[in-house]
Amino acid sequence: MTNGLLAVITGASSGIGEAFVRQLATRGYDLLLIARREDRLRALAAEIAAAQGIAVDVMAADLVSDEGRAEAVERIRRAPNFGLLVNNAGVGMTPGMFHKGNLQVQDHMHRLHVLTALALSHAALENLAARTDADGRCGIINVSSVAGFEQAPSSVSYNATKAWMTSFTNGLAIELVVQGSPVKVQALCPGFTYSEFHDRIGMNRGSIPKALWLTAEFVVAESLRGFDRGQVIVVPGWRYKIIVAFMRAMPGALLRRISAILGAGYRRAGVK
Repeated sequence: MTNGLLAVITGASSGIGEAFVRQLATRGYDLLLIARREDRLRALAAEIAAAQGIAVDVMAADLVSDEGRAEAVERIRRAPNFGLLVNNAGVGMTPGMFHKGNLQVQDHMHRLHVLTALALSHAALENLAARTDADGRCGIINVSSVAGFEQAPSSVSYNATKAWMTSFTNGLAIELVVQGSPVKVQALCPGFTYSEFHDRIGMNRGSIPKALWLTAEFVVAESLRGFDRGQVIVVPGWRYKIIVAFMRAMPGALLRRISAILGAGYRRAGVK
């Protein structure tokens, strides 16, 4: 049964985005699925609508482009029943040192992780601030990463944009507390997660210990459990909680040195 609220999920056609689609559907949200692959979106939408009895709409758009981003902003801003935004669309790490990498790919990453999350979050909060029915089910989940807590060779832009997403979410949380708003925000910071994400960047999964791999279903379940509790930063998995705690406590110079050593080994073993 629908709960009357609309959840908007970007990058909804696979991986963590698809897991959000399936789990939010069971919570009764109507859905707007946004991604570039329209055929996959429509197949997923038809399956979910039939199984859960909710309204599911799709929007095929490239959120890197100004046009695609603007269309998504307007859909969110004008939706009378808007309730939840999941900023999940993302670009993976690019192989090679920053100055040797393709600048266009780096630009696309910043546009998607930063400008798109910025614009869609603004539209979401603008919509919710004007309504009197916004409650504890309403808000924003920004899919960040454990990578945002450190830096490493060959992933400078990726780690930096994910750090921005986490910091941005923290800032929004503070503003909402000051306003006494029931609207929630969360930065979801997963580690290595089984999805097409790593296939697209040419990673050999065998280079990463199996104990560090998470399923998208587990990551999303942890996110939504944390959202229910009002947790602003959610790091799924006890191993990653320990890793992040060490990184946050470590002096900057030491963290940079360790990241450089690990990053060099990771690059040789895992990324083409």
